[in-house]
Amino acid sequence: MLAMNTLVDRLSAPAAATTPKSAIADDMAMIRAASELTRDLVQPSARIYWTDFLASTFIGYAGIAAAILAPSIAWMLVAAVIAVVALYRAGSFIHELTHIRKNALPGFRLAWNILVGVPLLIPSFMYEGIHSLHHNRTKYGTVEDPEYLPLALMKPWTVPLFVVAAAFAPLALVFRYGVLTPLSFLIPPLRRIVVERYSGMIINPLFRRKPPEGEFRRQWAWQEGGAWAWSSLLIAAGVFGWVPLRALIIFGAIASATLVLNQIRTLVAHLWENDGEVLTVTGQFLDSVNVPPPGLLPELWAPVGLRYHALHHLLPGVPYHSLAEAHRRLKDALPSDSQYHGANYDSLPKLVMNLVAGSARGAAV
Repeated sequence: MLAMNTLVDRLSAPAAATTPKSAIADDMAMIRAASELTRDLVQPSARIYWTDFLASTFIGYAGIAAAILAPSIAWMLVAAVIAVVALYRAGSFIHELTHIRKNALPGFRLAWNILVGVPLLIPSFMYEGIHSLHHNRTKYGTVEDPEYLPLALMKPWTVPLFVVAAAFAPLALVFRYGVLTPLSFLIPPLRRIVVERYSGMIINPLFRRKPPEGEFRRQWAWQEGGAWAWSSLLIAAGVFGWVPLRALIIFGAIASATLVLNQIRTLVAHLWENDGEVLTVTGQFLDSVNVPPPGLLPELWAPVGLRYHALHHLLPGVPYHSLAEAHRRLKDALPSDSQYHGANYDSLPKLVMNLVAGSARGAAV
């Protein structure tokens, strides 16, 4: 707690006076309605998961191939955009892997890692065991939350830096797996640093990850081994000319664009207004964002149910394909003065502008 407050003091200026999220009491009527109205929506559909994931993966890799073989820059850009959107959607299933019950979708985790996680150097161990802490009621928004930074309270330059950093992530991941992985097994102190700081999708620089245990340790081992083999192959292909440099650059640029798109989506997943205090369930909900219909674009930039991120924090066990129905039921059932409606927003650009404006106001005070 103190460490998170220290971080805010270092990177931010005093924000304009607003009601702190930690002062928000729980809306028990909303919480009860969410539980009672969605009990029949918790079963994941294997048909939907597999069809959506495999179709997105196929289209994504077909787009990469088309971009590499395109006869002109125009066609290359069209194919690359298709690849980015499709692979971004396929990659977003990593979020579902952390929430679906064990054995609910046999083989899905293995298939996701082989087809997407390892090739894009984002194996699921980077998210599993990390994201669950973000959903822990007493850890959300605190120094123990690996996925939270109070961006709205920080200086304005932290927002663009947050996005720009994602553009260089593919190079960082190649270095992490191709260089740091083998070195870390030869140098034990380095291994501890790699596990603690460079083995998770973490945005909180103060968070330190614990070593894996049990079955998860075995999953981590083969996933990291696969990522090491693939990154080593990519390095060798570039050094020895096994693959045309143009093809590697296009593949890398598409991977980079998917991570930038995800980083922009992350910017608007929350309001990022908590200063490190423990929040109620309702406080966490109101610090999170839904971008429900009628808008269609959120299906592209917040796929696999991520457009209902606030609702997901309220009901983390509901699979992505049932969130739209859960939202419809709660919107219709709850009165107009319910806290539920306070987490619904219109568009990505407005949310980004509000975040930037909020940090700029804080810096000006």
